Amino acid sequence: MTSEWNPGLYQSSYSFVWEYGRDLIALLAPKPGERILDAGCGTGQLTAEIARSGAQVAGIDTSAAMIDQARGNFPDLHFRLQDICTMSCHAEFDAVFSNAALHWVLRADDAARAMADSLKPDGRLVAELGGYGNIRALIEAVRLALESKFGTAPERVNPWFFPSVAEYAAILERHGLEVTFAALFDRPTALEGGARGLANWFAMFGGPLHGELRQPAFVELVEQFAAPHLLRDGVWFLDYRRLRVAARKRLR
Repeated sequence: MTSEWNPGLYQSSYSFVWEYGRDLIALLAPKPGERILDAGCGTGQLTAEIARSGAQVAGIDTSAAMIDQARGNFPDLHFRLQDICTMSCHAEFDAVFSNAALHWVLRADDAARAMADSLKPDGRLVAELGGYGNIRALIEAVRLALESKFGTAPERVNPWFFPSVAEYAAILERHGLEVTFAALFDRPTALEGGARGLANWFAMFGGPLHGELRQPAFVELVEQFAAPHLLRDGVWFLDYRRLRVAARKRLR
């Protein structure tokens, strides 16, 4: 399934998404001549950073708008519209890289299977995604707002995939990827836009939520419940927790 984003807003107000991913490239350690897949490439900034190493890199994303922007930003690089769960590129890559994308993929086993299949034997995966407890205070504010508005809230409010270290390691291992490094850590992040910061975040990243839950009146209700925990001196801070992982495809 494709997803649509606002690449202009993404680039102007959410550059932290790829700025924080730059040191993930150090863990990847790309080498000249290697073939590397950037899974969930967005507007292509980290794809271009990998390419500067001399590696041959291809970027994929499920958003046509993001791919169009990436091609405009970096016309000499290769980008294509592709769902990671359905890609077919057997033993094509030396490494798969993914930053801030895999928590959008609820079919985690399918994604792990496809990434493993795309790697050459002993190929490596380096990824960072939202981890267990990511934006917990915000999700709790959404739950409280639902109860306030409708008198009840679904058992699962979180529409994303935020696994623990053990959960994600087990998924990768099931598909022949041996985990060599994994860490879960906090990354509180200030949002641009002042008092509008959280509403803007919902406009950018709230796509998985039901349409009614992205309406201004409901977002204002969420802000009321979230403010004691996430609003400091007029600036919204999100309680991000990130899962960083490295793995190698087992030799058969």
